[in-house]
Amino acid sequence: MALKTAAQYHESLKTLHPTAYILGEKVENVHEHPLIKHMAASVAKTYELQHDPEGRKHLVTKSDLTGEEVSRFISFYKSPDDLLAKVRMLKHLAQTIGGCFMRCTGMDAINAVGIETHNCDQKYGTNYWQRLLDFISYIQTNDLVLFSGVTDVKGDRALRPSQQSDPDMYLRVVDRNDDGIVVRGAKIHQTGSLCAHWGLVVPTREMRETDKDYSVSFAFPSDAEGVIHVYGRGTLEARALDDCDLGNAEFGKFAPMVIFEDVFVPWDKVFLCGEYEYAGEMVRNFGNYHRHSHGGCKCGVGNVLIGAAAMAAEYNGLPNVSHINNKLAEMLKVTEAIYGCSIAASVESTVTPSGIYVADPVLSNTSKLYEGKELAEVIRMMIEIAGGTVADLPSEKDFDHPEIGPLLHKYLKGVEGVSTEDRVRIFRLIEKLAFESRDIVSNIHGAGSPETHRMTILKNADIEAKKKMARKLAGIDD
Repeated sequence: MALKTAAQYHESLKTLHPTAYILGEKVENVHEHPLIKHMAASVAKTYELQHDPEGRKHLVTKSDLTGEEVSRFISFYKSPDDLLAKVRMLKHLAQTIGGCFMRCTGMDAINAVGIETHNCDQKYGTNYWQRLLDFISYIQTNDLVLFSGVTDVKGDRALRPSQQSDPDMYLRVVDRNDDGIVVRGAKIHQTGSLCAHWGLVVPTREMRETDKDYSVSFAFPSDAEGVIHVYGRGTLEARALDDCDLGNAEFGKFAPMVIFEDVFVPWDKVFLCGEYEYAGEMVRNFGNYHRHSHGGCKCGVGNVLIGAAAMAAEYNGLPNVSHINNKLAEMLKVTEAIYGCSIAASVESTVTPSGIYVADPVLSNTSKLYEGKELAEVIRMMIEIAGGTVADLPSEKDFDHPEIGPLLHKYLKGVEGVSTEDRVRIFRLIEKLAFESRDIVSNIHGAGSPETHRMTILKNADIEAKKKMARKLAGIDD
C-alpha cells in the first residue's frame, strides 16, 4: 500500500472503536470529541507532510523489510544516518506543529524491542525477532500509527512487581494457553493512544526471576477487547471544549491511562514472555532512544518559543532592545545545546547484533537532562519578554461582543501597524506553550525521570578511565 494521506488517516480512524472515557463519560465517536480531534490533527499532519516535498525528505525512508517507501516512524535505525534523520525529522515536525505529534514512542519502542528480541532468540532459540519483523512489515505495508505502552502505575515504588500487595500494579501475564496469553494491568502517560491503530508494550523496569510474569512485551490493536483508554486531564482543556481561545488551535496533545482488563494476545504478537533478564535492557534501550528523540522535538518547540517571544517583543514595540536580545541569545543557547547533543549521540552510535544502531547513551541523556532543567528557563524568558498580558486576556467571546468588543480592540492594541487580533493570537500561543501541563511535565519526566537520566550517564561514562587520565597527568604510578 502507498503512503497514506491525511484524509486516509482520518478515514482509518473511523474503523477503530476503542473503549474510551473522557471526563466521566464513555465516548463512542472518540475521534470526533473536541478534546481528541486536535490530537488527531497533529498525527494527521505527519501524514500530510510525507507528501510535501520538504516534509518527504524528513519523513520517508525505504524499508529493508518490504522494499517500499515507508514512514520513518515505523522503521528500524539501521545506521547512524537513520538516527540523524530521526532527530532532524522531529525538529522539522515540532517547528511545523508547535508541539507533540504523538508518534515517537512507537518508533523508539520497535527498535528497543528489536534489539532484545534478537538477543533473546540467540540465547533461548525463541522466535520473537521474526514475529516482530512480521508485525513491523504489516504496520509498514498499511502505513499505521503505533504508540508504546511503557510506564506502569507501580503501586508502592519501594517494592518490586512481585512484592506488591496488589499484583496488578505492574502489567502481567495472568494466563497462557496454546493460542496466546492473557494480560492484566495498566499503563499511564500513554501519549496518543487514541490516535494510534496499534500499541506496543515494553516492560517498565528491570526484572528478576520472581518477576517473570511481568517480563512481557506484545503488540495489540488500540481497540482490542478489554483495553480501556481513560483521558488524562490538562490545564487548558476547557477552552478546547468551547472550541475557542487556543493559541495553537489546530493541534494538541493528550496522554491517557490505558487499562488492560484480561486482554488476550495471540502468540504471533508476543515478543517477550518470561525471559526476565531482557526486560531491563529493553526499557533502557527505549529510554535512551526516547531521550535522543527529545533532542529533536524539544529543539523544534524551543524554536517556536523563541519565535513567539521575538514576535511579542515586536508587537509590543520593543524590537532590538538589548536585554531582550540577550534573552533570545540565551534561549538559543539552550535549544541548540539540546539539539546538538542528540545529533552527536547519532554520530557516536554503535551497532547491535540485530543490526539496529543504538544512540550514544551519555550524549542522549545529557540532552534530556539539559532539556528538563533549562527549557523551563527558556519558557520563563519567553513570558518575561511577552509581558503579563499573557496571563489574563479576556475571552474570545468578549472580543466578539458588539458592545465590549470594540473597546477591547482599542485598549489591547500594541504597536502601530499590527492589529489587536494578531497581537492577541501571539499572546494566546505563548499562553499555550507556557502553561499546557502535559508539555511542561514532559520536558522534565518525558522518557523517564531526571534521576534515571543521571544514573544512565554515570553507568556509561566510564569514570575509571577518566580517573586514570587524571592519575597519569598528576604523575601517579598505577
